[in-house]
Amino acid sequence: MERVLVVQEDPALADALLRELRRRGYAAVSVGTGAAALSSYRSADLVLLDLELSDIDGLEICRAVRDAGPTPVIAFTDRDTELDRVLALQAGADDCVVKSCGPRELIARIEAVLRRAYPGQTVAQTISLGPLHLDERTREVRLHDRTVEVTGKEFDLLFTLAASPTAAVSRKDLMSRVWGINWAQSSRTLDTHVSSLRGKLGAGGWIITVRGVGYRIGRG
Repeated sequence: MERVLVVQEDPALADALLRELRRRGYAAVSVGTGAAALSSYRSADLVLLDLELSDIDGLEICRAVRDAGPTPVIAFTDRDTELDRVLALQAGADDCVVKSCGPRELIARIEAVLRRAYPGQTVAQTISLGPLHLDERTREVRLHDRTVEVTGKEFDLLFTLAASPTAAVSRKDLMSRVWGINWAQSSRTLDTHVSSLRGKLGAGGWIITVRGVGYRIGRG
């Protein structure tokens, strides 16, 4: 599950991008400022960067990300001009996409950039939330430096919640992503796994119930 950092000031556009990315199976999070982007991009597999930010010039952020390492960047711009594309590419962007492009084109461009950036390999994700660490490659859960023994579905459930650390995930989405079935058919299965995980993780509120919606990851 590749991690995409969306850097976008417009909350409505950011939410739309997050919904589409998560629907396509990406672990997507968003920040609204350039300063937040500079402190967050190292945990991402790809950065979708709005060039029109109010606090820091998007091209400056693009250069900083490129100078720091190989993390791919797709520049996101209002203007579909040759100059904008050239400036973005010269600043280190791997691609430049106009905001008016459709979701299928955007996803196709993201997939193409990821294939070039990580040839022949699947990007394994490690998530750290304070003392809680999840490794997708080894499917290991560690809490306060001790291994927590979980089942396969328990790992998938916890990983799905942790991949969207600022959002509540609906019961329907959890059943679809983890079990691949209609949540209404087996909703008690979800509750049973949540209860088991809470018992294994101990007190501290790692899985929070969001009434009328589903669950979200806590901070212990």
